[in-house]
Parts: sequence; C-alpha cells; structure tokens
Amino acid sequence: MTSLICTLQDHRDDVNWCAFSGKLFATCSGDKTLRIYNTCDFSELPFSPLSGHGYGVHCCCFSTCGQFLVSCSTDATTMVWSTVTGEIEAVLEHPGRSPVRICALSPDSAHLVSGASDGTLALWDFPSKQLHRTGAVSDTTMVACSFSPCSQVFMSGSNYGDLRLWDLDMNQLLVEKNAHDLGVTCCTFAPNILSGVQVVQFRLASCGQDSHLKIWAINKFSSGGYKMQLLHTLTGQSAPVLSCAYSSDGQLLVSGSVDKTVALYDANNAVLLYTLNQHERYVTACSFSPTLPLIATGSMDKTVNIWRLEDRCNNHEQSALTSSEGRTSAGRSKLLVSDWSEGDVSAWLVDESLEGLVDKFRANNIDGTELLSLTKETLASELHIESVGLRSKILRKVEELKSDSVCSGIPDEFLCPITRELMREPVIAADGYSYEREAIDSWINQKNRSSPMTNLPLLTTLLTPNHTLKMAIGRWKTSH
Repeated sequence: MTSLICTLQDHRDDVNWCAFSGKLFATCSGDKTLRIYNTCDFSELPFSPLSGHGYGVHCCCFSTCGQFLVSCSTDATTMVWSTVTGEIEAVLEHPGRSPVRICALSPDSAHLVSGASDGTLALWDFPSKQLHRTGAVSDTTMVACSFSPCSQVFMSGSNYGDLRLWDLDMNQLLVEKNAHDLGVTCCTFAPNILSGVQVVQFRLASCGQDSHLKIWAINKFSSGGYKMQLLHTLTGQSAPVLSCAYSSDGQLLVSGSVDKTVALYDANNAVLLYTLNQHERYVTACSFSPTLPLIATGSMDKTVNIWRLEDRCNNHEQSALTSSEGRTSAGRSKLLVSDWSEGDVSAWLVDESLEGLVDKFRANNIDGTELLSLTKETLASELHIESVGLRSKILRKVEELKSDSVCSGIPDEFLCPITRELMREPVIAADGYSYEREAIDSWINQKNRSSPMTNLPLLTTLLTPNHTLKMAIGRWKTSH
C-alpha cells in the first residue's frame, strides 16, 4: 500500500515536472521557478527557489551524479544549475529560439537533448555545453524525450502522436507514427537492459491524450537494426494520461492523469496495484526516488504530494522476481553464491557427490566468491587436482550454480554483463552500461578499450560509481 507523507505547497502556479536525485528533489512550475528540497525531510534548500527563466518552466532533470539540475522553458532556453550553490552554470539557447518543452539527460551524463514547440531537437554535449547535433520533425511540437539506459539512443514523442528513436548522430532509427491518438504526452525508458544472444531489449512506457499508458519493447539486433513492439496497453485511468515514470529497478510504473488520479502498476505483469486520489486538479508530473521507497506527484492544483511505498507494495514488486521453484539441497537454497561461507561450499560439494574435495577446498579457504572464480588453471596449480575429467566436472557444476542463480530470480540488471554475477561495486562505463568494477577494469586492460556490449571503442576509460544501482542491489539482497 501507499501512504501520503507530506504535501509541498510552495509554487504559485501549475507544477509541470518533478525529479529526484539520490539526495535531492526538484520541482518546476508555470511560476517561472524551480524549487529544490532535501529528501531526508523535504526541507527546502537555502538557495531555493531558483529564478532565471523568463517564462514558465516545463521540465527539469538531475545529472546522474546529482551535482547539476537541468531545466527548460518557454523562454527558449535550457539552463544548467549547480545543486551545490544554486548558481546558473550555463544557458543553452535553443536553435531557432522556439519555446523548449522537454529536456532529458543521458544516464552517463554525456549528452542532453531538448525538444521545442517547432518540432526541433537539439542534442548537446553536456560536459562542454556545446551544441552537438540538431534534428527536426515538421508540423509538430516535441513534448517528450527519454534516453535509453545505455545512453546511445533516445526516444522523442510529439503532439502529433508519433514516437521516434534517434541515435547520437540524429539519425532516425524507428518511427511509430500512431503510438497515441491525439498526441503523446510523456515517454520514459525503463532502467533495465535485457540481453540475449542476438538481441538487446529495452522497455519504454509512453502515455497520451488517448487516456492510455503503453509499454513497448525496443529490440536492438546484432545486425544493428531496431524493432518496436507494443506489449501492453494499460487503461486504469479515464482521461488523458499526462506523465509516467519507472521505478529505479524497473518493476513499478506510475502515471498521472487529467482525471486527477495517480495509478501505480506492476510493470512486468501490467497489473494495476493502486489508484491514488489526493490531487484536486490534473496530475501533470510523477517521479520515483532512486534511493528511497518514495513517489512524488505534481499537479495543476499547485501542489506536490510525496507518497511512501509500504511493505505490501514492495512485496508485490518483488514477487515477480522471486522463483516459485524450490531448491532441495541446502547449498543451492542460498540465492547468492557469492555470499557463501567455506562451510556452505563444503555442503555444496557433498550435495554434488564431490565430498572427496571438501578437505582440499577448506585448506585453500574456498568460499562462495572464490568458488565462482575458479578456473582450470587454479584447480590444477593451486588445488593440485590432476584429473582433467574432475576439473571439468567441477567447472561444469560451478557454471550450473551461476545459471541457477540467474534462474532463481536475480534481476538481470543486477548482474554484471561480463561475469553474469551479482555486482558488488557497480560502475558506469563510457558506453552507458553498468559493470562490476574489477571485471570492467580487467576487460579494458585486455581488450584495448572496447565496449563489452557494443564492441565499439570506449571514448574514455573513466568509470563512474553507480550508487543508485548499488543501493538497489543492497535493498534486494536484504529483502531476500
């Protein structure tokens, strides 16, 4: 269930957007201002409100690190603010000086896209604040933009009703011309990346004037092509749906509507969980906290409501991730092999009829982490297992353990794409993907700076700690 914990009533006009970072929360309004709050108690920061735009502010978003806040306005500018001082870091004038309706930062904070009322898109290099590329769709207004979790493509939506996928060179990769009758109002990528042998899949939610919230699969094939497929149409609200947002783990989806309601869905199963009815006018904005069990919703009633997700909702969220298939052996019943003790490894050896190796493994202090890292070389040189057949059998059993762990319900986004093991120190590489730090460090040193996911050169070897993902993994481990 959900509970309302506070209502913010500081804006003097419609609330148009709201956004969370790890520690801060921001809102923007038709009153030309942005306001920033601490998420610990929702007290307003000393330098808030932020004033600088000449007209209403339509959208705002934080950089991944939380040090910058970006906003866009009818005054044809996109502004970058310091969240430390509240000062303006940059003012980006949109090409053509058309009102800017939407802005979005890539997860790796390398690019910023802004969309305007004349149908133009501007792609900015965010570190340098320089214009990188422009694109346009004639006879339309851009009202929605969202980057994929890999940061390499982004989706735009317009009041014409189309969704378009773009790459960083502003090439159109996909067009869904009739995604929503009467116009798209918002779109957002889920944070998850689902990868297979021949395809990488993203999930996208979009909403529109047709009163529908839709979930799409965006498939990227090894050949480089893309395909878009409608998975679900959610009809839990009775009027145009104006905003939508995914939770940080991609399991929940929230939307706000002209019918004054907020709908909370199980995103995987497309099931309506709750309908919230505290706003007095249209619900124009919604957002999940990446670090806390909180949802924010903004409205044309000039207020922002902060909701807490209680245990029942969290349990429902996790139910889709938990395997219903039981384990018969004591060793395999532990979900996270990397957390096994030496005793757990010994019990597993006995379960697998390898009891003759218990003393040897104990003498070498083999725990779960060491077990997962065993190779033929270490089995031969350090554990002195001479039989080729026995070494192969051990490694085969270890691979089965890894496979069992994945099948037991560990969310795919919590697994390192290189090792396919639960990440302990996730970092974001230049390709936008998250990896275990040790694994990507080793990969970079051995593979001449190529991306493990795209095989393209990494523009930099800089690795950024993914604190949001690390906290999500921690919460997941605690609940299991």
